[in-house]
Amino acid sequence: MQLTFSILSWGAWAPQYQHPQSWQTWCKNSAELNLDTPQSDTTAPALKHVPAMQRRRFSRLTKMMLEVSFQCEMPANCRSIFASRHGELQRTIGLLEDIIAKQPLSPLGFSQSVHNTASGIFGIVTANIAPSTSVAAGTETLSQAMVEAFAQLHQSPEPLLLVFGDDPVPPVYDEFTQEFELPLALGLQLAPFDAPASVKLTVSRISESSALNPLTYGALLHALATAQNISGCLSQLHWKLEHV
Repeated sequence: MQLTFSILSWGAWAPQYQHPQSWQTWCKNSAELNLDTPQSDTTAPALKHVPAMQRRRFSRLTKMMLEVSFQCEMPANCRSIFASRHGELQRTIGLLEDIIAKQPLSPLGFSQSVHNTASGIFGIVTANIAPSTSVAAGTETLSQAMVEAFAQLHQSPEPLLLVFGDDPVPPVYDEFTQEFELPLALGLQLAPFDAPASVKLTVSRISESSALNPLTYGALLHALATAQNISGCLSQLHWKLEHV
């Protein structure tokens, strides 16, 4: 299996790297040692172009995913794919705790606790009526989103938006997962490989040799920000990023 793309634009957000240019200063050592940002950090995108009464209702994950979608500067009514392993798990845990405490559930919290919340809010905020797909596939969430993107581009070559994002899991789930780079969101405006673009991406099955070179989200975004070529294993696939 080999998936090929042109990257027309991209966006990324983390508490310490809040716009594409800031990823030029990404530090490999801090990511590996899990020193970037404590999970208790509640920093979230400002989303100043969304009315305050509207944005204050969004979870941080929704704000992160919206922020990177805006950074991609997509054309109106673009197709979109929103991928998240955990989705609105923070909201869900909050609702369950309210049930245990015999407290009334927030209608707003309930309505925005579904996995495709960010996808729906994106459509509302941008008045986008094009199809949107929500993907969740455990540790392979990003790779399966890339498969979905390739299939959609094969069907129709118009560029599409892929957004991937996750928040750290609530403490009750800490023993079941180790994801040192969260919170993080990234967005990619993808087109077929033969589309005019300065960045080309190939995603393929992992071979024994490529498995020796793990790749982090931070390293990939740093390479995009600094126009460097890079390759390695990420989300159960081998990624090769080339600037032409």
